[in-house]
Amino acid sequence: MRLEGKVAIVTGAASGIGKSIASLYAKEGAKVVISDINQEGADAVAEEIKSTGGKAIAIACNVAKEQDIQTLIDSAVAEYGTLDILVNNAGIMDNFEAAADIEDDSWERIFSINTTGVMRATRKALKVFLEKNSGNIINIASVGGLQGARAGATYTASKHAVIGFTKNTGFMYANSGIRCNAIAPGGVETNIGSTMTHISEFGMGRTQPGMAVNPRIGKPEEIAYVALFLASDESSFVNGTVITADSGWTAY
Repeated sequence: MRLEGKVAIVTGAASGIGKSIASLYAKEGAKVVISDINQEGADAVAEEIKSTGGKAIAIACNVAKEQDIQTLIDSAVAEYGTLDILVNNAGIMDNFEAAADIEDDSWERIFSINTTGVMRATRKALKVFLEKNSGNIINIASVGGLQGARAGATYTASKHAVIGFTKNTGFMYANSGIRCNAIAPGGVETNIGSTMTHISEFGMGRTQPGMAVNPRIGKPEEIAYVALFLASDESSFVNGTVITADSGWTAY
């Protein structure tokens, strides 16, 4: 019960890493807000948590929309009285396009979800955290935010931005009882591939040699345990940094 009494929001929690984090947080005693653009999926996760004795509500949220984020955090505070943990997990992939093939609409859509959504949710949560001098932000980045060719140029740039934002936020509010860290997962079994449409043969071809040295694909639960560590008091001295969870893929 490492998170007993804590209130946590997890975005993109209807499936994959987000679902695993939300479920584990609930098991560890947190009151969890399941947020996802997929209302039906979010409802199902919340019901699953409640069926095992946990506490959870589901709130539909498109993190690319400012008003949805405002409603999400306001609703969480209205339901549970406060907010302690924000997990910015929602994200989408690009199609492995290199720079010459980027289309403006795709760039803007990916950044609005992967990066701007993280900023807006953090900005809103900080109003709660600063008032009580306590809070914890966990951003799900990617090894694509550390390396140059784990995806296309757009996704790579969006996750590099998340990591920079994480470090800045962690340092800026370190004296206010607030921590901000990121997790950089490697390849994990999720449905993020469903957000890809027309894969670039050139971009995919260029990244393939690096894909071949990936030791293995991870499970969402393995990332969830890293997120649990960061959310708990066990990581009280960890702030403004990135934990890589990739089975050693970036070590090569």
